[in-house]
Amino acid sequence: MVLRILLVDENAERCRLVEAALSAAGHGVVTTASGTENLLARVREIEPDVIIVDLDAPNRDALEHMRSVSRERPKPIVMFVDQSDDDAIGEAIRAGVSAYVVDGLSPHRVKPVLEAAIARFQAFQAMRDELEKTRATLAERKRIERAKGILMQQRGMTEDEAYKALRKLAMDRGKPLAEIAEQVISISELLTKD
Repeated sequence: MVLRILLVDENAERCRLVEAALSAAGHGVVTTASGTENLLARVREIEPDVIIVDLDAPNRDALEHMRSVSRERPKPIVMFVDQSDDDAIGEAIRAGVSAYVVDGLSPHRVKPVLEAAIARFQAFQAMRDELEKTRATLAERKRIERAKGILMQQRGMTEDEAYKALRKLAMDRGKPLAEIAEQVISISELLTKD
C-alpha cells in the first residue's frame, strides 16, 4: 500500500533519515514540514493519507494544530516523542493522535507503528460513522413520532392511521418519510404560532 505521508519533524537530519526509510518502504509521496505551525493548511494542500509528527515533547500549540486537523480533515496521526507524561498522552489522544510512541522516532520502528495507527484510525472512524448514522436515524424517528403526534391531535387519527398517512404522502411525493414529517412539523408550528 503506497501512502502519501506528511512528515513533521523539527530535526532536519532525523527527518532525512525517516524520509529515506519511508521511501525505501515504498511510500510514494513523503512531504516534510519543519513544525506544526500551519499544519492544517499543509494537510489541505497535499491531502496526506497519514501524518507523522516527531517532537522532543508535545506542547499545547502542536496539540491544538493536530486537533484542528482531526476536526476538519481526520487522518491517522502518528506522534513520536522523546519525553512524555500521562497528561501529554491524554491530551494527544484527545487531539486525534492515533499512535503515541515515546523514545523518539527511529527509521526501523516507523512501518509497524504506521500500520497499527492506520488500523486503529480506521476502526475509530468506522465507529464514529456508525454513531453518526445511529444519531441521524434516531433524529429521523423522533421527527416521525412528533409528526404522527401532530396528526393524531389535529386530525383525530390513531397512531397507525397517522403513520400510514405520512407514509402515503411520502410515497406520493417521492420523498423520504423523515422529510415529510419535518414538513408536517413546520406547517404545524407555522399555524399554531400566536
